[in-house]
Amino acid sequence: MTSKAPVLQDAAELDAVRVLDHLVRRAVKVGASDLHLEPKRKGLRVRFRIDGVMSEQGSLPLELAPALMTRVKVLGRMDMTIRRQPQDGQFTLELEPGHLVHLRASTFPAIHGENLVMRVLLGHQLIPMERLGLDEEELAKVKKLTTLQSGLIIVCGPTGSGKTSTLYSMLQELDTQNLSVVTLEDPIEVEFDDVTQGQTNARIGFTFASGLRAILRQDPDVIMVGEMRDSETAQIALQASLTGHLVLSTLHTANTVETIARVVDLGAEPWIVGNALQAVVAQRLVRTLCECAESYALDQDMPPVLKAGTTVKRPRGCERCHQTGYTGRTGIFEVLEIDDDLRDLVKTRATSRAYREHVEGLGMRRLRHVGLARVAAGQTTLEEVTRVT
Repeated sequence: MTSKAPVLQDAAELDAVRVLDHLVRRAVKVGASDLHLEPKRKGLRVRFRIDGVMSEQGSLPLELAPALMTRVKVLGRMDMTIRRQPQDGQFTLELEPGHLVHLRASTFPAIHGENLVMRVLLGHQLIPMERLGLDEEELAKVKKLTTLQSGLIIVCGPTGSGKTSTLYSMLQELDTQNLSVVTLEDPIEVEFDDVTQGQTNARIGFTFASGLRAILRQDPDVIMVGEMRDSETAQIALQASLTGHLVLSTLHTANTVETIARVVDLGAEPWIVGNALQAVVAQRLVRTLCECAESYALDQDMPPVLKAGTTVKRPRGCERCHQTGYTGRTGIFEVLEIDDDLRDLVKTRATSRAYREHVEGLGMRRLRHVGLARVAAGQTTLEEVTRVT
């Protein structure tokens, strides 16, 4: 659908309740992770994020925007009278009997009205570790990490790279019947029966740092912290990992080497970081090719995996993949286990270059290497790997 086409043609359907249900139903059908409603001068622009890429979905009459916004604010328990300040909330829609869709809504005051983004929280879609995209060697490493009694494990990558899904997969590997597992999240996206889950609330002072302190008084064996956003949270997490707790968390960093440097920069003593950090998992999501993909020969080398003349694939587009050429996504991973030599480098505040040289000496496959191997296997494209790495 082009951006000029209206999302709903029938004027009788243009009421907020029906439109919202229609948009969410359509987003779920095409596998969108986010719905964007953006007020512009000529109408309410509708876009979905599908497989990590923005997709135009048409437009709605601008006069419908206030009613839609009010509907979402009521459902999300936001203040309807506030239009010039950002707000956020969560709600659930039952589009069909027994089919619940959980959404997280965020508003932002823009020049032509309030911008609305809704994240689809498909909590029922827990991904087993075997389906994340890890190869056999990486899978064995990550599974072994979940058996550790203590230490800090960090999953890193940009926003939308699947870090939370990886943490949830790791939680599924734990013996939650015989371990006390406590999480601190923002927000809780999946509910676990045998896990104590907490959700931060900055409005009342329940932050990651204060929540993590409280968790340590709950006699936990394993702690999952949704994100180490500040120095205080990082230092508490590191201390917890040195006192008999296994701590799982995330950082918005690009790769394993940058993550080590970032943790040291957060203000903890280098010897604490060196002793506490057990592993770093860096990841990205790449779109996987639809069966309509076509083959072609590379015209130049792409080291270290692809040679000129190698047959690879590119997207073509069909009805099945909504003319995008892709269906779904898979992860590519870089798994770094911290060895004694790397610990010594951390304790001496080594440079990022020193970390990088050591990691390269280990022969670990970096993200680009893993991605190019997926291109060679015909799973994704060179453009996708280049885009995310």
